[in-house]
Amino acid sequence: MRGVDYYELLGVSRHASAAEIRSAYRSLAKVMHPDAGGTAGTFRLLREAYETLTDPELRDDYDGGGEPEPAPEPRPDRPRPRTRDDPDFVPHLPEIPPTAYPWSTTLPRDGRTILVPAVRPERAVVLGAAGAWVLLAVLAFAVGPPAAVLGVWLVLLAGAGVVLGGLTKRHLVARRADQAFVAELGGRTVFGRPGDEPDEVGQRLTADLLRTYLTKIPGVRVFHGLATEDGSVFADLDHAVLCGRRLVLIESKVWLPGHYDLDTAGRLRRNGHRFRGGTARLPGWLDAYRALLPGLELRGVLLLYPSRTGKITVGDAPADVPPMVPEQFVREIGTWLAADPSTIDKQAVRTLLRRVVTP
Repeated sequence: MRGVDYYELLGVSRHASAAEIRSAYRSLAKVMHPDAGGTAGTFRLLREAYETLTDPELRDDYDGGGEPEPAPEPRPDRPRPRTRDDPDFVPHLPEIPPTAYPWSTTLPRDGRTILVPAVRPERAVVLGAAGAWVLLAVLAFAVGPPAAVLGVWLVLLAGAGVVLGGLTKRHLVARRADQAFVAELGGRTVFGRPGDEPDEVGQRLTADLLRTYLTKIPGVRVFHGLATEDGSVFADLDHAVLCGRRLVLIESKVWLPGHYDLDTAGRLRRNGHRFRGGTARLPGWLDAYRALLPGLELRGVLLLYPSRTGKITVGDAPADVPPMVPEQFVREIGTWLAADPSTIDKQAVRTLLRRVVTP
C-alpha cells in the first residue's frame, strides 16, 4: 500500500528478523483487532504488513521498491474505458453435479461411525474372559477335584475373577468415555466459523463447499479458523477437514481469473508469470500441524475463487500445497477422505478443537 511504511507500522527496524516481526505483529494485533476495539481496515493493513515482511520473496520485492512513489499529477477527466467485468460481481460457489464426485456412491448407507482409538479392552475380550471364568467355576463344583488340589483350584478361580473384574472395569470406563464424546460432540460435524470480514469471502465460500459436499462422508469433521500455536488468539489457518487419520488443511483465496500453477521451485505463477497478487502461508502451517499430529496423513490445498468475471484454471503438477478449484477439490480430496469414510479419531478431534479460535 503506497504511503505506508510497513516497518514503521509494525514498529520494527528494516533489519528486523522474522521472529521480531511476528512478535511485533502479535502484540499490535491484540489491541488493533476489531474485537478489541480496532477498525477492520487498520487490522487488514497490519496483517498485510505482517504477511509481506515475513515472506522472504515479498519482503525483497518490498525493500527493493525504495521510497513510496509520489502521487501522480492530476490528469484531465476523460471517459473511463469500458470493461467486460461486471462491477457488481460477487464470487459464488459453483454447482457441482454428483457425476463429478463419484465417491459419494460408495459411502455406507447407514451413516454409522467408528470411534478410534477403540475401547480397550474390547467387548469380545471381556465376554471371553467371563465365559472362561464361568467354565472354571462349573468344573470346580461339578467335577469336585480332590481336597489336596481344591485350595489351588479356588485360588486360581479367585485370581481369574480378579482379572475379569479389572477387564470389565476398564471396559466400562472406556465405554463411558466414548459415550461422553458422542454426547458432547458426536452430533456436530462443523466447528468454528469462517471469517466475516469483506475480504474473507473466500473462507465463507469454502465453508459452504465443505458443508454441502464433504459432510456427506459420515466420519468427516470440519474446523474453521484455527491457530497454529498453542494459546494464540489468531486464526492463521482457514480450514481443516478430518476424516479417520487423514487431515486436509485449506487456505481460501479470491484472486484474479487466469491459469495458476507452480514453477520448479514451488513458487506460484499466473498465466506463466510469477504471481505477486497475494501470498499463501499454508506451507508453513502444514509443517506445524505435521508436528502437532504426527500420526495423521496430511495434505494441503490452496483453494481459489475468481475475484471478477472469468475462470480460474490450475496445473496438475504434484505439489505439497497445490492450487485447486472447487470442482477439483471435491473430486480429489473427497475421494481421498472417502477411502475410510466412517472413522473418527477422538484424539485428533479434541486436538483440533483446542486450536479453533472462534467456537
